[in-house]
Amino acid sequence: MIPRTTSTRLGLILAAAALTLTGCASTTPGPAASTDADTVVAGDSVSMTDSWVKAADSGMSAAFGELTNDSNTDVTVVSATTEVSSMLELHETVENENGEMVMRQIEGGFTIPAGDTLSLEPGGNHIMMMDLPAPLAAGEEATFILTFSDDSTYEFTAPVKDYSGANENYEGGDMDMGGDMDSDG
Repeated sequence: MIPRTTSTRLGLILAAAALTLTGCASTTPGPAASTDADTVVAGDSVSMTDSWVKAADSGMSAAFGELTNDSNTDVTVVSATTEVSSMLELHETVENENGEMVMRQIEGGFTIPAGDTLSLEPGGNHIMMMDLPAPLAAGEEATFILTFSDDSTYEFTAPVKDYSGANENYEGGDMDMGGDMDSDG
């Protein structure tokens, strides 16, 4: 009887060991798991510094600052939202056929090169706010949410400041925003 009990115990131990090893032999993650770790989320790799918004009584205004991309991949801002305006566009300022500086919506959004900074400034690229429902007074703040081409987002808050420079027109000039059409963002 003793050999039978020992062999039964040995069989149970071997069976348990086999089950344990089977659990350890599960498949390892494939290449997709390792590339996910390398995927850049634009909203996590971009930061805004020196942001500000132009004060305006009505009509149009704009937001400015320095957008820095800390990743090793170019990222593209495709839209912006804020509670202080229901109509926003990403603008560039270019010279038209008459030699005048005009603002226009930039096709495809703002691309921020890998490891670089994109300046949003009067007379250049900026976030245009149109059809302001209420005045933007110096000393207030406005919060923006940028959306990137990968659908990620980044939020920043900018102080409102008085500024009277850069007087570009909106390309086409036929937009009635209820305010000074010569105001640039």
